[in-house]
Order: sequence, then structure tokens, then C-alpha cells
Amino acid sequence: MLTVVSEDGATHDGSSLIDEIVREGARRMLAAALEAEVNAYIAELADQRDENGRRFVVRNGYHQPRKVTTAAGVVEVKVPRVNDKRVDEATGERKRFSSAILPPWCRKSPKISEVLPLLYLHGLSSGDFVPALEQFLGSSAGLSPATITRLTTQWQADHAAFMDRDLAGVDYVYVWADGIHLNVRLEEAKACVLVLIGVRSDGSKELVALKDGYRESGESWADLLRDCARRGMRAPVLAVGDGALGFWKALAEVFPDTREQRCWVRKTANVLDAMPKSAQPGAKKAIQDIYNAEDRDHAIKAVKMFAQLYGAKFPKAVKKITDDQKELLAFFDFPVEHWIHLRTTNPIESTFSTVRLRTKVTRGAGSRTAALAMVFKLVESAQQRWRAVNSPHLVALIRAGARFERGQLVERPTAVAA
Repeated sequence: MLTVVSEDGATHDGSSLIDEIVREGARRMLAAALEAEVNAYIAELADQRDENGRRFVVRNGYHQPRKVTTAAGVVEVKVPRVNDKRVDEATGERKRFSSAILPPWCRKSPKISEVLPLLYLHGLSSGDFVPALEQFLGSSAGLSPATITRLTTQWQADHAAFMDRDLAGVDYVYVWADGIHLNVRLEEAKACVLVLIGVRSDGSKELVALKDGYRESGESWADLLRDCARRGMRAPVLAVGDGALGFWKALAEVFPDTREQRCWVRKTANVLDAMPKSAQPGAKKAIQDIYNAEDRDHAIKAVKMFAQLYGAKFPKAVKKITDDQKELLAFFDFPVEHWIHLRTTNPIESTFSTVRLRTKVTRGAGSRTAALAMVFKLVESAQQRWRAVNSPHLVALIRAGARFERGQLVERPTAVAA
């Protein structure tokens, strides 16, 4: 059939000829795949016959045509029908053929189901789905606000299951902890989202826990850590966080053997806030000389230099570093390849920059559980892009108790002559 096409590739009804070709190709490929699936099913059971030698499983025409929303648009398909006369001995009911490619309930592809929540999470309101996607997909099927409502209900169930999963089979060697304040409707005005991200023994990063807390209090953090311990979580070797006393108090209570590392980004900001703007550029450079030092000894010298340069005029600012020197320099006892990861809580901060963008759009998620579920799904989506720490094979050595000096592995103590 000839089709009149304008210069911009549109047909007389306004649709794109390219899109029509793609949809027609998708329809034919889907039809061929369904035919092949049914033929394979029947061929596999061809030897099963009744007492008269007739096959139990045969073709039986087609089901009524139905439209399915796919990444290529909406395509109409006819699913082959199978007459299966076999009886399940356990239940006494007739067996049924169910397509793995296109189940009876399916009206949109899994990819479309994934796209809808991602678009919602990243700023498209539920009422905008139909006008935004109807022309692109060729149909508004499955794009109603009710679809998003069902999805948010499922997200809440997913978050609840995540926070109740068994942690005994997972080993988090490093963890980052932070309390994130978002523009979402939690129960208290000063509530925040408490986040734990861990590094497994294979070097990969993973969300450990996410729940709401009050002002990053010690009891809120202790409740989260106790819950992780109850579900089988091992004590991490090192925890990285800012100077919030609540987390460190809770960590000492629940995982007393875990070492502490303060976040240098937060520490730098706190120190500079205690100094006039005119002194901040030089002070910032002096602080960078500390955490970028080639080893602990040089870092300690840099701390002394910082105190010498700024101690007389800004004792409170210098005290913020000297009082936490041990915790600020803990990362030097670990592999040099991991220093860049352990100096800050950036893995959490960089992830939540995306979350903040979405929560600014929503201006509240409706309820505490809905807000946490939305944040959980955003982090879960971001987690797919997290990269492992440098030299991931060294993480297992840390758990095994290997010792590192100046960032290098110490194979064995020097033998003492008899």
C-alpha cells in the first residue's frame, strides 16, 4: 500500500513513517516469537497421547487481538491458543499453557513499567503522563495516575522488605553514614533520612539501610544500627561520617570494634566557617595539605603547620582539627588505593544530590512511608551506577586483618634472629 509522506517524514494522520515501520517490525517479530514459543511447547509434548493415539496438546487458533505498549510504541498482537487436555494429578485441574513472552495479564512491556516510575521519580507528575507519552507511544494505555498510585504502594512494600532482609550473608567492610535533610513530609519538622552505604568484601558499594530519624540523634542512629545487628550484620572495620555525635555514640554502643573516620569535606567546611573570609583561601590550602599528604607522618607535620599558622588568631578553628586528629587520619592505615574513598562521605552526598532534585519537584510525598519509599527507589536506581572502590581485591584483605603501612601491604613482620 502506498503512503503519502511529507518532507518531514510524517504521514497524512500526523504520525511518523519511521515510527510506523518500527511498530510494524516489532509486531511481526513479536508474532513470530509467540508462534515459535507455542510450536516448541507442542513439539516437546508431541509424544503424550491418549488411549486412542491422539495428542493431548494441540493448536487451537488464536486469542482475541490485544494491544500491548512496548518501547517501540503500541502494537496489536494475536496470541496463539493451545488446547492442553492434560490433567494435573496433584490438583485434578486441567493444565494450561502460559506464554513466557506475553503472559495473559500483560498490557505493557517490563521496560515501560520501569520507565514510568523513573519518570515520576525524576520529576514528571502523575497527571502529566498521558499528554507527555501518549503521542510518543501511540496510546495512553497504562499511563493513568492510578498506575503511579499502584507503583508507590509497591515501592513502600519493597522498602519494608529491604529493611527486613537478612544481613548475615553480607559482609560490609567499610560503611559511610550520613543524615540527609530533604524537603519531604516526614513525621517531624526536624526529621531526616538516615543512610548507610557499605563496601562489600568484593569491593562493590551497596545501600545497607535507609530510614527516618530525628535530628540525627544518637538514639535514632542506635535504633538503626541495632536493627542491622539483629539481622546479622557484622561490625564494619571502618565507618566514615561527619562529626555528628549521635552516630559515633551509637556506633560505640552497637559496634565498639569499628574504627572511626571523620569526613574531611564536612570538617573543612566547619573549620572555614570559624574563620573570616579573608583567611579562608589560605586555610583551605593548608587543610588540603593534611589529607593529601603522602602518609600519616607527613599529615601530622601538616597539622602542626596548620596550628602554627592559624592557632594564635583562630584557636577555635584549629581546635576542630587537633581534637579529632586521630579520627581524621585513620584512613592512612588502609590501602593507599582506598584513601580517596575513605576521606569523605561523598558516596552518600553525590547520590542524594539527585534525590534532592526530585524532592524539590514533589514538595512533599504525601506521607512518611511514601516519602521514604520514594527516596529508597531513587537510591536504588542510582545504585546501579555506583562503581567499586579502587583495587577491590584489597577489601577482603582488610577484613582478614592485613596490616598496611604508608598505604602499602605489610606481608609479614620482620623476622627476629634467634
